Amino acid sequence: MSEWVTVAGRDELQPGQQKTVDVDGVPVVVINLDGRHYAIEDICSHDGARLDGGCIEGEEIVCPRHGAHFSIKTGAALSAPAFEPIATFPVRIHAGVIQVKDDRWD
Repeated sequence: MSEWVTVAGRDELQPGQQKTVDVDGVPVVVINLDGRHYAIEDICSHDGARLDGGCIEGEEIVCPRHGAHFSIKTGAALSAPAFEPIATFPVRIHAGVIQVKDDRWD
């Protein structure tokens, strides 16, 4: 069973900011979207490129390599060249910190 991993202080990520962290060996991008935190796998489903540093447009992150758009909230692939979704992870605020866990194998 996976454990919660502390990734940042509650106030460390301001709206529109993102931070890349390692969660149990998986690269994850944590994004503050209008005051709510979301976590997505930091791997484009098109070609394995990193998504960190990609532009945030509304509720989407744009892959900096080929421009595929993904939903920050659901991980859905929203434009070519990506057609497969990316993983999303649960996020919580606990004791003043942002925590994420990879629950795919629970």
